[in-house]
Amino acid sequence: MTVDRSVTTPRALAWPLLIGVGVLAGCTAAGIGALSLADALTATGLPDPGPATTLGLPFVRAAGEIAAVLAAGSFLFAAFFVPPQRSGVLDADGYRALRLGTVASGVWAVCAALLVPLTISDVSGRPLLALLNPVRIWSVAGLVTTASAWRWTAALAALVMLASLAVLRWSWTPLLFAGSVLTLIPLALTGHSSAGGSHDLATNSLLIHLMAAALWAGGLLALAAYGLRGGGHLALAARRFSAIALWCWVAMALSGVMNAVVRVAPGDLLTTEYGRLVIAKFVALCVLGVIGWRQRRSSVARLQAEPAAPAARRALLRLSLTEAAVFGLTFGVAVGLGRTPPPPPPSRLPSIPEAEIGYDFSGPPTPARILFDWRFDLIFGSAAIVFAALYLAGVVRLRRRGDAWPPGRTVAWLLGCLTLLFVTSSGVGRYMPAMFSVHMIAHMGLSMLVPILLVLGAPVSLALRALPAAGRDAPPGMREWLLAALHSRLSRFLTNPVVATVLFVAGFYGLYLSDLFDTAVSSHAGHLAMNVHFLLSGYLFYWIVIGVDPTPRPIPPLAKVGVVFASLPLHAFFGVVLMGTRRVLGADYYRSLGLSWHTDLLGDQRLGGGIAWAAGELPLVIVMMALLVQWARSDDRTARRLDRAADRDDDAELAAYNAMLAELARRETPGRSGSPRP
Repeated sequence: MTVDRSVTTPRALAWPLLIGVGVLAGCTAAGIGALSLADALTATGLPDPGPATTLGLPFVRAAGEIAAVLAAGSFLFAAFFVPPQRSGVLDADGYRALRLGTVASGVWAVCAALLVPLTISDVSGRPLLALLNPVRIWSVAGLVTTASAWRWTAALAALVMLASLAVLRWSWTPLLFAGSVLTLIPLALTGHSSAGGSHDLATNSLLIHLMAAALWAGGLLALAAYGLRGGGHLALAARRFSAIALWCWVAMALSGVMNAVVRVAPGDLLTTEYGRLVIAKFVALCVLGVIGWRQRRSSVARLQAEPAAPAARRALLRLSLTEAAVFGLTFGVAVGLGRTPPPPPPSRLPSIPEAEIGYDFSGPPTPARILFDWRFDLIFGSAAIVFAALYLAGVVRLRRRGDAWPPGRTVAWLLGCLTLLFVTSSGVGRYMPAMFSVHMIAHMGLSMLVPILLVLGAPVSLALRALPAAGRDAPPGMREWLLAALHSRLSRFLTNPVVATVLFVAGFYGLYLSDLFDTAVSSHAGHLAMNVHFLLSGYLFYWIVIGVDPTPRPIPPLAKVGVVFASLPLHAFFGVVLMGTRRVLGADYYRSLGLSWHTDLLGDQRLGGGIAWAAGELPLVIVMMALLVQWARSDDRTARRLDRAADRDDDAELAAYNAMLAELARRETPGRSGSPRP
């Protein structure tokens, strides 16, 4: 595509735009922090740490968050918005976006490192100049949860920056994007959303909020910088960004409303500064939605019709710059909101479980409470619903095209999604953080039952058939990205039967027979990490063993049976070991909950061991049935292939075999000419 670069906006405006958005966000956050300083000092009872901390902390945090989302958006841009060269090496546009992400990651790392002493100064009330010993600050940071999170964030962002320096090929950019998003997780797991009642909902909603913001705001800033540089694939990049921006807005709106509901009552929205800031942030989000809608309906559509038209490019850039400015204000308001004391809680003090887990219990678990006492999990419950909807959309697309899809696969996938929803959001998910036995039920469901059902649904095969293939000269799309992921070195490594089995089994022995469980069980982040590990390791293992989808390392059916019988008995042995141990796992945490109906911790742990021992029977039956069916179908396919080959050559192979037998018989028969008798 050729573009008249003489009529585009000068490239020199890209960096001023990005710096200006960061400064705007920082100044907005610092101004709100200064206005709410008196209320914050009254709420905490701490002395004023001085203007360097009072103004510097919100400014650095807001500017750093802009850098964080810019890094994520730039890596996303290089990975999926502009096509690479046919050799897999990034082209000039992708390389510029990659280097923009490198710089943004470095700025994010510096801001996070600066926030360590700023946070310690803020929580101690001491001036920043009195805390400028780097060695002492870095060691003291482990005693302050928020400062420790910033320390982790700085390390992760620096690691992403260093890793991106050596990248030239497209295949690494999705991993850099995932790493840049990972740097936002410590930010979501700390702060006012991680404490108090309903902090499970508040933390999960903030995680979704930040992930959506990274995709939307970061992608927009990367797109604006690309347009200001006169990029040649602006129409393609704008179309692809527009496809995800709407869903990001929906996710941000729903998660933001959920976070506000658990933090402020409706009556406090207009009577408290915190409530007014919530309204301001909501209004900014609505303005962003209107601008995005206008962008999609006019500028993006016009650019698709006339990719090289200067007027269409200028219209897109004008709205993008306006949207970027509103994003800067929104991020500043969000940081200022985090610095503003929320309305005082009700006079009733929360119970210990409510303070530790986020909610209280009405009594011990009963069949009725397990089945009907639900608390929706925003992360895994939402994932189950989204996975089911995407799968059904793929099936509908195939049927509209006239292609068939086995209904058994659809049933298996939907049952897997339903089981995931039940395990994480029903009474099982509600009591899982408080009782080891219920935790083990959830572990077995997430690592053994849910993955079996999901892999039998063959989601990769469905996606490859439902997604449109890119044309010969068209840039790669989602189908090509999926194929590239399947054939990558990372996929080949993870689908090695030994690696997959070790990851699957190590989740039992490495987690429960070490001190790792004691550390993870007391935190919301630990529960999220355990659930993610259970799901991914189980899906990887059963994908190799009984998966309908093709794998980068296909293994014969007999080897699959060997892998199953080599791994599942280890689970039963683990259950026996757990039933025999006398050390209570997570004892301090479970006792700290003070549940009067849950005092026999060792008995509950032995019950959990019995569950682990017995839970392998049903998955083993399902796996063996699936293997037998797949083995029989494989034999049928082989027989049909041989029959088709025989029909094509008039049974040449069978005729040759019969001729060989006749020749042997002639030589063995006495009295025939030239046939010696042995």
